[in-house]
Amino acid sequence: MLLWLVLLNKLIVVYFAVVMPFYGLLIVAALWSSARYRQTLKGQALQRFLKSSLTPPVSILVPAYNEQLSVAESVRSLLHLDYPELEVIVINDGSSDGTVEVLCRDFGLVPTSLAWRPELPCSPIRGIYVSPEEPRLLVIDKENGGKSDALNAGLNFARSPYFCTVDADVVLEADALLRVMAPVLNSRSLVLASGGIVRVANGCQVEHGRVRQVRLPERGIEVLQVVEYLRGFLFGREGWSALNALLIISGAFGVFSRAVAMEIGGYRRDTVGEDMDLVVRMHRRLCETGRPYRILFVPDPVCWTQVPSDWRTLARQRRRWQKGLLDVLWRNRPMMLNPRYGRAGLVAFPYQVGVELLGPVVEIVGILCILASAVLGLLGRGPLLYLLLFGYLAGTVISVAAVLLEELTYRRYTSLRELLRLLVYALLDFFPYRQFLLVCRVWGMLDYLRRPKAWGVQRRIGFSPEKA
Repeated sequence: MLLWLVLLNKLIVVYFAVVMPFYGLLIVAALWSSARYRQTLKGQALQRFLKSSLTPPVSILVPAYNEQLSVAESVRSLLHLDYPELEVIVINDGSSDGTVEVLCRDFGLVPTSLAWRPELPCSPIRGIYVSPEEPRLLVIDKENGGKSDALNAGLNFARSPYFCTVDADVVLEADALLRVMAPVLNSRSLVLASGGIVRVANGCQVEHGRVRQVRLPERGIEVLQVVEYLRGFLFGREGWSALNALLIISGAFGVFSRAVAMEIGGYRRDTVGEDMDLVVRMHRRLCETGRPYRILFVPDPVCWTQVPSDWRTLARQRRRWQKGLLDVLWRNRPMMLNPRYGRAGLVAFPYQVGVELLGPVVEIVGILCILASAVLGLLGRGPLLYLLLFGYLAGTVISVAAVLLEELTYRRYTSLRELLRLLVYALLDFFPYRQFLLVCRVWGMLDYLRRPKAWGVQRRIGFSPEKA
């Protein structure tokens, strides 16, 4: 027993010693990328893209399942985006609430018999609706088949070279699409995908599909997610984007090449990690065919989404995310440490496996080892204790740094009180919030082994003029 405990302690020490340089690499890459982006943005006139005839049209796909509380505001937000040519396609995936009825009432929709080509498989279409008042809006009512199935249905109707996926519970900045498409227009190589930072809308004042005033939510669970989103997007995804090894573009808001998406068969309908799966398969296809490409992240605060406001809903969401991660990594395991796939295969994929997938298991085992060592009188001043304490301090420093980076660059939370609240919750982010998420993620992995497949339902509170 004691021998096994000592061996586990040493293995965990080695694990953290290997992982820490990855974090350092991401932070350095993210800071370099952020500084470069801000410098580029100063000399970039977005109005030039807005007025240019060369700016490609974009089809915005909005999969909706029981979204009657927020779908109308989201659609209004999309229709008022500053972009020269776009179409909004809402795909109702067999909702059991009044999602379609709300859209018909608010936008004066009427049924139509629009011709379309079923290039990608999807569940049967029950009805197609258009708005005589707003020709850019199309609503597809189909039988339930899951989010991937809904997105495939939308791709069958999309007519633009790029498509944008947007969750039905998000609100975008007016120039969000223009900003996320700017790297596509500036790049000399093919841009497969471009994603923007996602922010927490809870607590914000939302009117007519726009965030009028940014405010922190009142509930602690929501503020913790604000800190988590800042850390994950500003340091995580921006760092991987700088290395051209980004494996995830958020399904809440991302732009993708329709031609490449159709080339790889659209979204897999038997996965719950559809957004990551699409990006990873795009990486694979372009690497296997030897074509240069980019997958980019835009660090602007362009997308606002509702996050869970209770622990049960948050646990269900994170279990689903972890199931999706495990599913995508297993299906694409040939990429692991394969030089054929460049940095994505040699660096990003092993990181996802070793840190994002297995990290929760290792951390929980490490905590149990510390408790067992303390009970048996073996803890002392061993390297495991020091390393885990260092890990906590490092994680806290990263969370605090993310808050300060936001304050120094984008400054969305302007009051001193909100900044102090963010800093306090940044100190709580690594304990006990992180341990709660660790348990949820391990639970999600166990769920995956039992093979359930469901889209999942998040309780919506809806947007209001007072706060979201």
